[in-house]
Amino acid sequence: MKSSAILLLHCPDQPGIISDVTKFITDNQGNIVYLDQYVDKQDNMFFMRIQWELDGFMIPRDKILEYVNTLYAQRYQMTCNLYFSDQRPRMAIFVSKMSHCLYDLLARWKAGEWEVDIPCIVSNHEDLRYVADQFGIPYHVWSIKKDHSNKEEVEKAELELLRREKVTFIVLARYMQILSDEMIAAYPNHIINIHHSFLPAFVGAKPYHQAWERGVKIIGATSHYVTAELDAGPIIEQDVTRISHKDTPESLVLKGKDLEKIVLSHAVSKHIQRKILTFKNKTVIFS
Repeated sequence: MKSSAILLLHCPDQPGIISDVTKFITDNQGNIVYLDQYVDKQDNMFFMRIQWELDGFMIPRDKILEYVNTLYAQRYQMTCNLYFSDQRPRMAIFVSKMSHCLYDLLARWKAGEWEVDIPCIVSNHEDLRYVADQFGIPYHVWSIKKDHSNKEEVEKAELELLRREKVTFIVLARYMQILSDEMIAAYPNHIINIHHSFLPAFVGAKPYHQAWERGVKIIGATSHYVTAELDAGPIIEQDVTRISHKDTPESLVLKGKDLEKIVLSHAVSKHIQRKILTFKNKTVIFS
């Protein structure tokens, strides 16, 4: 496929934005292959994702963002992010002891569903090393003490690994540790988490057992970007499934795991495709 540039932008809504940006691309011999935009009337904000082929484009790729910022960013108070289709994201996966999300992510990667590289898997337990070995991916373990006395040292080593491997985003595939503010700040809106959507209604251990005891009729899962406020970052994807009185705590766990895999993979897909734009504590997900 031809190399293309992907521009994600947002700014206060006003006339002329689409016209100016598309004219800039076409005047410089760019062929636009995707354009999607949205206006948030509540905040009067304009959001856009535009993609164009680079074959024959007159501006060198390393100068494109400079041109956009100079010509339009100040005029429109615009925030821009530029990506290139031939620069594959590099995803690190963090896990603990549960394998269902890890297997699903790796299977999709192995099947060629995603244009992404996975240079490493990080864990606080040895339990899932065999999964990493099956897929030929380096598995790194740093155990965190119960009193967290070595957590700063561990995260320093993890960050060094991520920098060395040029990791661009992190997926927490049921990683049962809370990240420090420092680690979150190193990857703003680039750490994706998955959890059961019972939070905060069913906090703590065995949420599916709590749900069964309450006789709930629907369960779900939520994937979101990680922020310093626990489980309160911008939501990327959610889904639910119905249950009945015939379900048991064990069947709820199985149904919940299926949802977690699907919801997490959908969120990761959108991130890899550069189709997520974050604003305040929300996301705009382009089609």
